[in-house]
Amino acid sequence: MTFPHLPPEVAELRDRTRRFIREVVIDAEPAPGGRLDQATRDRLQVAAKEAGVFAPLVPKEYGGQGLPIEHWSPILQEAGYSTIGPSTLNCMAPDEGNMHMLNLIATEDQKKHHLAPLAAGEIRSCFGMTEPHPGAGSDPAALRTTAVRTDGGWIIDGHKRFTSGAVGAAFCIVMARTPSVGSSPEGATMFLVDMTNPGIRVGEAIHTVDRAIDGGHPHLYIENCFVPDEAVLGEVGLGFRYAQVRLGPARLTHCMRWLGLARRAHDIALDRAGKRELFGGPIDSLGLAQHLIAESTIDIETSDAVITKTAALLGTDPKAGSAMSSIAKVHCSEAIFRVIDRAIQICGGDGVSDGLPLAQYLNEVRPFRIYDGSNETHRWAIARRASAGRAAAVRAGEQYRGDAVVGRHGGA
Repeated sequence: MTFPHLPPEVAELRDRTRRFIREVVIDAEPAPGGRLDQATRDRLQVAAKEAGVFAPLVPKEYGGQGLPIEHWSPILQEAGYSTIGPSTLNCMAPDEGNMHMLNLIATEDQKKHHLAPLAAGEIRSCFGMTEPHPGAGSDPAALRTTAVRTDGGWIIDGHKRFTSGAVGAAFCIVMARTPSVGSSPEGATMFLVDMTNPGIRVGEAIHTVDRAIDGGHPHLYIENCFVPDEAVLGEVGLGFRYAQVRLGPARLTHCMRWLGLARRAHDIALDRAGKRELFGGPIDSLGLAQHLIAESTIDIETSDAVITKTAALLGTDPKAGSAMSSIAKVHCSEAIFRVIDRAIQICGGDGVSDGLPLAQYLNEVRPFRIYDGSNETHRWAIARRASAGRAAAVRAGEQYRGDAVVGRHGGA
């Protein structure tokens, strides 16, 4: 892959990351369907720090590389070339999104006790938002977990599920509905809850097809959970606003990481198609295979383009960037799945066996069409924004006449 016009320091980091993933990380990958064990993760993270590729998105004052968002993609695609690359480099969900948000809205004391050890890879975290039906899922407004004021703090009660990374996490960022308090509006509030708090408990596991996220996706029970006022992340009642600070970039980093894995699958398929002969010639000389290869190349390049545009918007116009991240999430999650599925098809029987990692790759990326908001929900939001945008343009005087859009005075 090529990324023109990268600043020299970013291009150098990209090259270092590429070499580290291919020369160190890939050899340590678990067998298809397995999980990265803690000892291997710790060893690889030490090696990543020594190689100068650890925590690429984290500010330099916390030991990271301090990349601006417009340069995240080249690095995260290289990290995502291995299923364990993002965990090794400490840029995997949900920690990556939590670190980004903590850096933007946490107090200095919260950064010291939560962001600093998370950035160093000493602890992991989780984000408690999704709830059992009829609670919050694709519709955050359905939030049922509550937090009420008490002397010196808050009492939180609720039930979360699909709390990615919860097993072994040191703390959870819990979203809870709060009443109007003083000048703070009724709404949602984020709380930093240590997992050692007696009022929070990891429940039964939810067994999913993906394996890349450390800590699984279990239920989380929050019962009479007291947290002090210092546990409020940001301001009371503004949790949904802060969630957008996290969710837009987090959706996009998923796209970046999984696009790296799609490139890996495509490389595997290209290697197979160039070496294996069928009907008197290599597979890549056959028209049907060439069609699959071309379609995957198109999906990869269009995904790369929409990621680049979204990252640029998030860096300059966060509201527009968050809206564009819905488009990126839908397009990339489906295009990446298609690329890996075609790679399996090109590799035939080996593609669906554990002799190649492609079937596991498919398992890893399939949930992304559901995680971070289902694609159907995003399409609904995209359509609403498109209709609202057009209505606003018409109110401002635009009219459609024939093949041209003209202003209110009839000029072209």
